[in-house]
Amino acid sequence: MARTTRWTRDDLGPQDDRTVVVTGGSGGIGLRTAEVFAERGARVIIGARDAAKATAAVDSVRAAARRAGRTTRSDGVDWRPLDLADLGSVRGFADDVLGMTPSIDLLVNCAGVMAIPECRLTADGIEMHFGTNHIGHFALTGLLLPALGAGRPARVVTVSAQSARTARLDVDDLQRENPRYAPMAAYGNSKLANVLFAVELNRHVDPARVLSVPVHPGTARTGIQQYSTSRVYRGVGQVIMRAVGQPLDRVADPIAFAATSPEATPMSFVAPTGPFELGGAPGFVRLPAQADDDALRAALWAESERLSGVAY
Repeated sequence: MARTTRWTRDDLGPQDDRTVVVTGGSGGIGLRTAEVFAERGARVIIGARDAAKATAAVDSVRAAARRAGRTTRSDGVDWRPLDLADLGSVRGFADDVLGMTPSIDLLVNCAGVMAIPECRLTADGIEMHFGTNHIGHFALTGLLLPALGAGRPARVVTVSAQSARTARLDVDDLQRENPRYAPMAAYGNSKLANVLFAVELNRHVDPARVLSVPVHPGTARTGIQQYSTSRVYRGVGQVIMRAVGQPLDRVADPIAFAATSPEATPMSFVAPTGPFELGGAPGFVRLPAQADDDALRAALWAESERLSGVAY
C-alpha cells in the first residue's frame, strides 16, 4: 500500500558541495533531474550520447541554476560521452568521472530506451532494452563504487517504470530470446530488472555508506516514447497523461525524494502516490512481488556480472 507524503520540491534542501551524476541528462526526466539539483547548488555531471543535445542540456541546467540564484562555476555543470548500449563507452565514462571528482554523493541511473519496434542488440550482443536499461547501469554503478560514499554517505537512485509491476522476469530467458519479441514486454523486463538490481545492491554494499533506492516517476510525455507508432497508444496515453499524469515540471520529484528522504530504507520503492501511481506527490509504494525473491535477485546479479564483466 502506498504511503502518501506531503513532500514538494520546496522540501528539497540545499545541495551545495554535493556531486550528482545523471545518466540520460540531455533530455526528459534526466534533464529535469539535473536542473533540480543544480538549482539547489549541486555540481552536476551528465552522461549522454549526443554531443549537441548534451551541450544544449548543460546550457539549460546552468540557466536553471542562475534563475534560482545560483552562480555555477565553469565546472559546476558538465557532461561526458556515455552510450549505455556499449560497455566500452560505459567504462570510458566511468574513467572520465573518476578523473573529475574523488567522491560522488548521488548517482541517478535514468537513461533508457523503450518499445524499440524490432529486436536489436547492443554493441556487446545483448538485447537492447535489457542491455541499455539494466546491464549498462549495472556496470556503471559498479565502476563508480570507489567514489560513491567516499566522502559522506551517498545514494544510488535507479529509475524503473510502472511496467515493472506487470513484468515477469525469467532468469533462464532474461533477454527474451525464446518468446517472440514484443517491444513492451522487453521494456517491462528491463524495468523490473532495474528494481531487482536496486534492491539487491543494498546486499553488496553497506547501506549506511551507499543506499540504493529504486523509483518509478509516474507517467509523463518524454522523449523515451519516441518509438511508439501506435495511434491508439499515443491517443489513449495523451488522455491519461493530461488527466492524472505527472506534469513535466514535476517528473523529477520522485527522484529527488528518493535521493534525499531520511525515511528511505534498503527495501524502499518510491513513486507518485496519486491514482494508479501515475502522478501526485512522491512517497513509498510496495515493491513488485518479484523484488522480494532473494533467489531471483541473486541469479539476476550473477548473470549481470557475467554479461557486463563487472563484479562487485
